Amino acid sequence: MDYQHEITIGKKKISIHQPTYFIADIASNHDGDLNRAKELIWLCKEAGADAVKFQHFHAEKIISDMGFKLLGGQGSHQANWEESVFDVFKQYELNRSWNEELQGEANKAEIEFFTTPYDFSAVEEINQLVNAYKIGSGDITWIEFIEHVAKKNKPVLIATGASDFLDVERAVTTILRYNKEIVLMQCNTNYTGSLENFKYINLNVLKTFAIMYPNMILGLSDHTPGHATVLGSIALGARVIEKHFTDDNNRVGPDHPFSMNPKTWLEMVERSRELENALGNGVKVIEENELDTVVVQRRGIYLKENIEAGMTIEEKHIEFLRPAPEGIYLPFEVKQVIGSTMHKSKSIGDPVLRGDI
Repeated sequence: MDYQHEITIGKKKISIHQPTYFIADIASNHDGDLNRAKELIWLCKEAGADAVKFQHFHAEKIISDMGFKLLGGQGSHQANWEESVFDVFKQYELNRSWNEELQGEANKAEIEFFTTPYDFSAVEEINQLVNAYKIGSGDITWIEFIEHVAKKNKPVLIATGASDFLDVERAVTTILRYNKEIVLMQCNTNYTGSLENFKYINLNVLKTFAIMYPNMILGLSDHTPGHATVLGSIALGARVIEKHFTDDNNRVGPDHPFSMNPKTWLEMVERSRELENALGNGVKVIEENELDTVVVQRRGIYLKENIEAGMTIEEKHIEFLRPAPEGIYLPFEVKQVIGSTMHKSKSIGDPVLRGDI
């Protein structure tokens, strides 16, 4: 399959060689308030996010009220919702008349603006305002919709929560049929915030993705507490991270409890930047900041006895000690030293240097 090893969203390039791209998913945390949505955009920017993302859905186009009622009760993280699933989604719809204002606010804040659309009309209404799309895990089997998004010829980020490799291959093949700019994101779609969820995030799937699709851009769409999984995914090659964002985890709403807040988000970004610096390029060399320690920590060959010029050096005459100044014989070169003749007299404690033998 042919796909891009580097993509550009807005002004930023994304690849394994670029800094990790952080997406703050405001999702439903705007709580139906345009001014609040705008404030969250600025908070995302201040916390170090590269992009701010919303979710465009209409309850009647994503939820079957009857379908959930026939299930006989709400499950997973929805079990604690006091209202029906349909009513909650209805309450937290993004007002699409806000689209241009939100995009304008993001431009002012100099942060990328895009969305996860959940119906065809959402894609058409927002298309002129976004430079990329995210497809949520729940739509990984909706091939017709995936095709529609892919045909917009903008980078497509696809989450793979609650799916298997067959689902992933089907969706990826569909996107690549029309669009070579793809980010494949590992995801676990349990939103309870339980510490137990760490057992299920399965970051090593990223290694498998890298084998399935060499050099494809990988990412993580994450709902676990904190940022341990984020650091792990970056170490495994992910370069796009999506986490939910709120200003207050105690607010009432479906997404607030498991979201990052400005403090925890900034901490996540700062630790991630440290990790990126620490990862390096994979080539083992003596690093610039080790040049002094090469001398002070390595051992060299020193004399344990006075040696006169013309004497043959024996094993009893030498020992291996720190430091190892330039020109000294090193322990692995001991066979070059033993049995050699000293060209000049040297005293006990002197280093055996190039030219001495």
